[in-house]
Amino acid sequence: MMSEKQAFLDAWDREGATTLKVLRAFPEGKTDLKPHETCRSANELAWTFVFEGIGGAQGVQGELKWPPPLPPKPDTWSGMVTEVDRAFKTMAAEVRKTGEQQLNTTVKFPTGPGKMGDLRRLDFLWMMLNDMIHHRGQFSV
Repeated sequence: MMSEKQAFLDAWDREGATTLKVLRAFPEGKTDLKPHETCRSANELAWTFVFEGIGGAQGVQGELKWPPPLPPKPDTWSGMVTEVDRAFKTMAAEVRKTGEQQLNTTVKFPTGPGKMGDLRRLDFLWMMLNDMIHHRGQFSV
């Protein structure tokens, strides 16, 4: 039977590849596009993926600093896609080297305005994966 860790990694790799395919197909000259004035631009949405990859890796390693420290934002769309790819690979590498026992311990995570609560690390990772899929869907608008 497949472990939850392996199931997560398989899903992360598959969905990450799909997200990167969507980003690579997005037109470079349209990255400031907002389907509505209250929506985030493609650049802002893509940066969310970097945030999730780095935050996810940090949550696996130990204490989650909120927000996680991020690299400088790239000036080009291709640079953004490279950063997303790097962040996805960083998180997957952290999960791969972390044991199941550690992944079943908790990490502090924002649960409401000014509130932090305990969240099992694997649940945190599944949440990051589902959030990635959700934001990828926003590119279809």
